[in-house]
Parts: sequence; structure tokens; C-alpha cells
Amino acid sequence: MATYIVGDLHGCFAEFQLLLKQANFDPSQDELWLTGDLVARGEDSLACLLFVKDLGERATVVLGNHDLHLLATLQGIKSVKPKDRVDTIFTAEDRDDLQNWLRTRPLLVEHPNHGFLLAHAGISPEWDLATAKACAAEVQAVLSSPNFTELLAQMYGSEPSRWSPDLQGIERYRYIINAFTRMRFCYADKRLDFACKLPVEQAPSELKAWFELDNPLYQQKDILFGHWASLIGYPTPNRIYALDTGCVWGNHLTMLRWEDKKIFTQPRLNQNLD
Repeated sequence: MATYIVGDLHGCFAEFQLLLKQANFDPSQDELWLTGDLVARGEDSLACLLFVKDLGERATVVLGNHDLHLLATLQGIKSVKPKDRVDTIFTAEDRDDLQNWLRTRPLLVEHPNHGFLLAHAGISPEWDLATAKACAAEVQAVLSSPNFTELLAQMYGSEPSRWSPDLQGIERYRYIINAFTRMRFCYADKRLDFACKLPVEQAPSELKAWFELDNPLYQQKDILFGHWASLIGYPTPNRIYALDTGCVWGNHLTMLRWEDKKIFTQPRLNQNLD
């Protein structure tokens, strides 16, 4: 049995299937862990959702920001962006089942045997492991409840940028969602920044990648994440694995086999990019 971890799919279903074939992935024996953002921008978001859902317990996926945005559009909270190319999800016969499956996915998971942590964007530099797990569970409980639409409607926004255990209600949930699904850069005092879209090497000196800040957790646990395609080629610290390599933007899809740390890559097939 092997454990495979794959970066953001973004609807790139054909590349995803070729990558699994390349690695001889066997769903009867192997595990597949996914960094989130299954949907949006690629050719076949619906196929990605259906395939991962149908793997059942053999697949573990965390929610990404595009997955959450899809849920908000399915509820009519936000308008669908044509460039997201998700129309087939809206007309799918099993739309409701897919939505209910997606909204109950976690924000953070820990592998029961290997011990690595998986989150879409990363883990806040202000959290220890217990806090990160508790925060993820709080939001997952709300998204899994009948009142999930209230959270989806209020999750947008970049404040608060600082964590405090005293945060309550939507401000608390918004920080948690942003840290797990949108975080890239932070200030030295660990405030989150969402304005900078530059590569790390070109970012203002006052900003650092979240994983370059001081947090003992980053040295204690292996942390795998996606979300940040411009990290391609950037030397992340030991125990930090960046797996989004921008397939949907014309680069390639990446998958890691945990047992021997072998990397599998599949280049983008369709270069007809928006």
C-alpha cells in the first residue's frame, strides 16, 4: 500500500488521470490525499469531484478557497465567474450530493500512520497543533450543519488579520478559513497579508512566507499544502512540502509518494488557457 499526495487539481481531470496511471495508483490498496481546490478554471471540475468522491475512504481531501467559493455560488450567495468553468456542476443530477459531500470535508487532516499534516494553504504561524486542530474542527462542524449557508455568506473578507483565542463568531471563523485556505504572506508580527501576489523573491522585505516565520510546529511535523503555485522552484524548509505546481496555469500537476518521497509530474495537456 502506498500513500500519494497530489496538489491542486483545478479541474484538470485528464492530467490527474495520467498522473495516477504514471504512478500505478491502485484504489483497492493505495491512499490518495489531495490539497484541495479540486475545482475551477480547468476543463472538467465535475469529473474531478465525482472521481474523488467515488474513491470513498481511499481519498482524503481538504477544502480550498475555490472549493468554498463553489459552495457559495451553488447557494446563490456569489455569482458564478465564467472563467471558473463550473457550469456542469450546476446542472449535474447529483449536484446536491456533491455539494453536501464537499461541504463536510475538513480544513486540516493528520495522517494516522505517517503523521504528516495536510491543509490547503498552510497552518497559521500563531497556532500550535492543538489549536490548529480545534480551529479546523470548529469550522468543519458549522459547514456540516444545516446553518452552513450563514457561514458561507459571511466568510469573505481579509479581517481580522491577527489571531486571538478571544475571537468570537464570524470573525473567528473568517480568520480560521483564511489561514487554512488563503494564506501566503505574513508580517513579522504574524499578521496575515492578502494584498501581495508577487513571488516570494520579489515580495516587500517586511513580508515573509508563512512557513518562514517562527513556529515550533513547523519543525515538529511534516506539513503538506497547495494553493501557492508561484512557489515552483522555491526552496521550502525541511518538513514543508509545497505541492501546487500550477497545472491549470500551463505548468504541471505534482504528486508525492510519501513512502519513498518520489515525485511524479504530469505537464498540462491543453494550452488553450484563459
